[in-house]
Amino acid sequence: MRSRRIRRLTSSRRVPRVPSSLRSPHARFLASEGAATAEAPAMAATSLATLLTRHILRDGELVLLILRPSLWFIPLSGIKLIAAVLIAMIAARVLGDRVPGNPAVYVQTGVLLIAGRVVWGVLQWMGRLYVLTDLRIVRIAGVFGVDIFDCPLRKVARTRLIRTTRERLLGLGSIEIIPQDEEAETGLWQTIASPKQVHQQVLQTIRRAKQGGCM
Repeated sequence: MRSRRIRRLTSSRRVPRVPSSLRSPHARFLASEGAATAEAPAMAATSLATLLTRHILRDGELVLLILRPSLWFIPLSGIKLIAAVLIAMIAARVLGDRVPGNPAVYVQTGVLLIAGRVVWGVLQWMGRLYVLTDLRIVRIAGVFGVDIFDCPLRKVARTRLIRTTRERLLGLGSIEIIPQDEEAETGLWQTIASPKQVHQQVLQTIRRAKQGGCM
């Protein structure tokens, strides 16, 4: 009897269901954690995204989308420096004795510069997070300090899908968020995968927020 009672109590606990309309293959969906973090502190503690959004979410605010930049963000963010160093390394190898000093030193220095720039790109990628809720659109960035762009959806004037030539070749893109306040900072979701689908979801969420509709 005692074991049956314990079994009934454990089976009666229901896990909140995530609405199918909010599921996205392009995001790490954390609505259950964002809406009710107190119900699952152990699970929330394992997510860096949830730890960050805890500091900016309001009571009852629902997280719809959490993204990081594509991994291509790492090389693309430092492509100019990397290209310049590679050119210098190749020139040092080709010219050989005609360059002052030991050519091997130039190559080793170039390798260190490229490695350092890649490490810096990794740190930038790890510190960058894009969050869309039913009330706001947020960009979190920073390595040694945290820079937060936070704009209510009702105060977004427009958004633009920006795609450089490099991003087009890789199937990537960036979303620019322009607030109604002309003096306010412009936000940028930079180098994201599936940019058209993500931009469409952002537009739909902004439209619903301005119309006062519920999710």
